[in-house]
Amino acid sequence: MKRNIVIAALTATALIGGGTATALAVSSDDDGSTRADVRVAADRAADDDDRDDRDDRDETAVAAKGDVTAADAIAAALRHTPGTAASVDLEDDGAGTWDVDVLKSDGTEYTVTVSPDTGKVVGAHKDNDDDGDAEDRAEVAALKGAKTDAREAALAAAAKGTVTEVSLDDDDDSRAVVWNVDTAKGDWKVDLATGNVTADRDED
Repeated sequence: MKRNIVIAALTATALIGGGTATALAVSSDDDGSTRADVRVAADRAADDDDRDDRDDRDETAVAAKGDVTAADAIAAALRHTPGTAASVDLEDDGAGTWDVDVLKSDGTEYTVTVSPDTGKVVGAHKDNDDDGDAEDRAEVAALKGAKTDAREAALAAAAKGTVTEVSLDDDDDSRAVVWNVDTAKGDWKVDLATGNVTADRDED
């Protein structure tokens, strides 16, 4: 009759710039054969972080090459589709276009695509996802009294680095809604009421 022994070991290895934790499960049978199942969740997380970092670098490179800033893209989108800009994002899908989400007063949302080279609108479509209506209406309500819009947030954070994304989010510290701005030199929060720019500590 075979007897299985399972040993779980957690090994932390210090590397330059951080450590990697590996969980190792080993089973041994009476006949002396040994089988090891290695799960490297920490390594997978590190790989995900590396991919995110590469995506950020790709977006920054595209933004640096193009003549059109995030603020320019928002202005162009609103000229084409009047409303309130809820976000702008530089896509890293090869085309490197700006996607601007524009909200109407009734909560309907449009995505307007802007060329990073010419600043011209190259596409626009309505978001037909009904599941997002409640969230869209909440964003409209949050922006209704805002003194700092998405374009102004992009301009305010541009002093911190090339802006690649602006979006609305809850501030975990106060539960207030703020602009989250991603730049080449870090992530920032811009207050909707004051326009003040502070470092996003949640991303540290």
